[in-house]
Amino acid sequence: MIDALDLARRLIACPSVTPADAGAQDVLAAALEGIGFTIHRLTFGEAPDGPIANLFATIGSGAPHFAFAGHTDVVPPGNGWTGDPFASTVDNGWLVGRGAADMKGGIAAFVAAAATTVARGFDGTLSLIITGDEEGPATFGTAPLLDWIEANGHVPDLCLVGEPTSAAVLGDMVKIGRRGSLNAWITVDGAQGHVAYPAKADNPVTRLVRILTRAKERVLDSGSDWFDASNLEVTDLTVGNPAANVIPAQASARFNIRFNDLHRGADLEAWLRALVAEEAPSADVVVRISGEAFLTEPGALSALVAGAIESVSGKAAVLSTSGGTSDARFIRRLCPVVEFGLVGASMHKVDEAVPVADIAALTAIYNEVLMRVF
Repeated sequence: MIDALDLARRLIACPSVTPADAGAQDVLAAALEGIGFTIHRLTFGEAPDGPIANLFATIGSGAPHFAFAGHTDVVPPGNGWTGDPFASTVDNGWLVGRGAADMKGGIAAFVAAAATTVARGFDGTLSLIITGDEEGPATFGTAPLLDWIEANGHVPDLCLVGEPTSAAVLGDMVKIGRRGSLNAWITVDGAQGHVAYPAKADNPVTRLVRILTRAKERVLDSGSDWFDASNLEVTDLTVGNPAANVIPAQASARFNIRFNDLHRGADLEAWLRALVAEEAPSADVVVRISGEAFLTEPGALSALVAGAIESVSGKAAVLSTSGGTSDARFIRRLCPVVEFGLVGASMHKVDEAVPVADIAALTAIYNEVLMRVF
């Protein structure tokens, strides 16, 4: 058997800040090999966004094929921690450390549940899809790993992503979809000049502000059956002009659109480029669509996970599409996928922590999921 808390602590002790692995997948591979999994270690990419360590582990054969997906990378700890963010401290019933919630605690809980499943015996295939590039650009992580899985005949029938989806208490929320995400960088060139002689200059700030104002004023939608309204937020505005009496030669801005299933990324990009062309025809526009909106319609998979949650915890989980993006946006092209894991209130924060009791409870829920699958 595997102790989920012990495994979580050993994973947290690895400072696997994207794109570094720092031994986290060695720890995970050793635990999985110890209970009979076949391990495939797959490294993709080059600097600066790589190389990225990825892992695919599998045991059993035939249908049903159930997969768990997660990531061993974490965001930088930042300043202000009470102690060492990678010390994996247990304090007054809480496991504290970067990745405790997002999502090394969840990975450890699933591995412990998998150990129980292997020990009792099962018919079918059980796999883990683990990346080291979820918190970063996600270029060399789950997307190419899924290509390898598909090419080698390991496509699962169902997948559960162990992201920390619970909102207030463990078991209160299951994610069945996510909004899409579009980032845009706009650079408008002008002509530098004296502020007292505007006719002899061309102020790029004026045109950039008009672009941002028009973009913000557009009502993208009012939401859909399963999604909140799409929103556009300006995240950076840069001129870099040190002089109070000089019209600058260039101005730049960045914004993000989180969009629901009423939109496609390409359509939003086309609208944006047309808007910019009207206000600043020579402006430079760079767009990166990091994921499309997707929905796994409520059905067998969400009912299976929600049923396991209720059986173990008594909680009636809400089905939701709230929050940011996750690697489920890639997995959904291969099979139905939902997300469920620990409470995410502390993820990415200083002194990230989860109750030790929640790790044990999540292990029990994951074990119930596997009993219902196999």
